[in-house]
Amino acid sequence: MQTQPELTQTPNRSRINTHTLVSMAMLCAISLVLTYVCRFVPKVQGILSFDLKDAVVVIGGFLFGPLPALAITVISALIEMVTFSTTGPTGLIMNIISTGAFACTAAAIYKRKRTMAGAVSGLVTGVVAMTVAMLLWNFLITPIYMEVPRAVVTAMLPTVFLPFNLVKGGINAALVMLLYKPVVTALRKARLAPESPSNSADAQRRFGVGHVIAALFVLVTLVLLALVMMGVLKIGG
Repeated sequence: MQTQPELTQTPNRSRINTHTLVSMAMLCAISLVLTYVCRFVPKVQGILSFDLKDAVVVIGGFLFGPLPALAITVISALIEMVTFSTTGPTGLIMNIISTGAFACTAAAIYKRKRTMAGAVSGLVTGVVAMTVAMLLWNFLITPIYMEVPRAVVTAMLPTVFLPFNLVKGGINAALVMLLYKPVVTALRKARLAPESPSNSADAQRRFGVGHVIAALFVLVTLVLLALVMMGVLKIGG
């Protein structure tokens, strides 16, 4: 009598795990496509690229949790390194640290508080965590990678690396706010994502029209700043 429940539960668990793996594989593929496309965008100081893949990884983290977000981060970075990346192991390490700090932090906070406030708090904290982590690791690794004196990189930390990571993180955070609801809705209709643990009324309130307008405003503002940093837009004469 005790084995019957186990037999009936095993297929359900397997089905959920399979759907999660399929969703994670899709998110990995999308993040790689975005990374490849962003390679053709002008770089800041000739070395820093505005990458939009973090938004995809954070959406995966909001859906499945921080550990799956880390898995998507590592797998995507490894595939990128062995396919089209030219930065080798150094780029791999920096990619994992940057995206992991942002996505895992945001997902961990949202997992504890699955509300709009939790999402915003997670995204903001994730941007800060990524920025701090990248300032530290650029200080440690970039002089070796670029073969320049550490003093050169130190001078770039507040003027280049700090604003770059804040703008990059802000753009990805705004994209999460805009894309999370339609992406999750599509995945749930395809039965590739778990249903919301909250009631439908709460779910509807999480990403409302006001939040979309605010996210659009932030996104447009930061994109303009990014264009200025890339030298595409000029300020003043």
